[in-house]
Amino acid sequence: MSLQKTLAAALAGLMLATPPATAQEVTLRFQHFVSPASANPTFFMQPWADAIMEQSGGRIRVEIYPFMQLGGAAPDQYDLIRDGVIDGGWVIPGYQPGRFPEAEALELPFMTTKSAEEASRAAWTFTEQHLLDDFSDVHLIAAHMHGRGLVHLQGPAIETLSDFNGLRLRGPSRAATLLLERLGATPVGMPVPAFPEALSRGVVDGGVITWEQAPSLRLDELTESHTDVAGDHSLYNLYFLWAMNRDSYNALPDDLRAVIDANSGLMASAWAGRAHDTGDALGRQAMADAGNIIAEMSPELTAEIQALGDAVIADWIAEADAAGLDGAGLVAAARAAMAAETGSAPAPYRD
Repeated sequence: MSLQKTLAAALAGLMLATPPATAQEVTLRFQHFVSPASANPTFFMQPWADAIMEQSGGRIRVEIYPFMQLGGAAPDQYDLIRDGVIDGGWVIPGYQPGRFPEAEALELPFMTTKSAEEASRAAWTFTEQHLLDDFSDVHLIAAHMHGRGLVHLQGPAIETLSDFNGLRLRGPSRAATLLLERLGATPVGMPVPAFPEALSRGVVDGGVITWEQAPSLRLDELTESHTDVAGDHSLYNLYFLWAMNRDSYNALPDDLRAVIDANSGLMASAWAGRAHDTGDALGRQAMADAGNIIAEMSPELTAEIQALGDAVIADWIAEADAAGLDGAGLVAAARAAMAAETGSAPAPYRD
């Protein structure tokens, strides 16, 4: 065999042994800030990662890191994703007050129903309509809400408005903080992971958070009562993103981007919300099994609180208008999105 033929044969063999570019394998590192045993990681994040792995034929591996193990603090998540420090992760825009003001419309008092799936479907619609420019420097996979937010206390259940007076309560967002102030409480802002230590050290008397977080935060041990408002709407809610670094997404071959796309948008947002509904039912049952007090405020007290919530909304609209936004329009759009999804998903339980 001539040297030319030998080289040609060797080159052909090398080409056969080298996987084509379209068969490349990718590892994506995603990060969040809660326990891996909590609802979203258990019922959405890991199943989502598994679906990506399966549908890509094993070519995309998504590694999920809890408790900010890749660095940074929970409020840093958006920037960590934008800057490519991580490939993707879970973001609470409200952890950076004032940066994404239009998103706050979704978090205003009594804006959402108590179904996280319904609220999350509405959140994706609102995001597509009003927030894509705000988040243009990351690649959005899902935008969702959690389930009902309620009051968890080291003392007895809330029965009157005056019961809030002087309570130091953990607040997760600016909108929730404004409502707590109106109720007569002293709000203390902090991310979720800081809540148990704040309770155990007496820094706070309680806080507002969901049922699904209660077991992983040891609220069966650290609190005595859990009080929800009456009716079908949640006292407050929180807006989340599941997002990717743009370069990490764009670097994928077309067929692998298609796998991400097939697990994005309304479907993924509803899936994330449904995870919270599942977790809420389990968390509520865990608190009941521990013998804690589970209570619901009277319709009369709920109406008093909702009136104070309306005042928060009016102030927010005025503030948004002063910043050059259409505050009333944003509130109306958020309400319309929620109304369109009301009844679209089964409630995980009824009180």
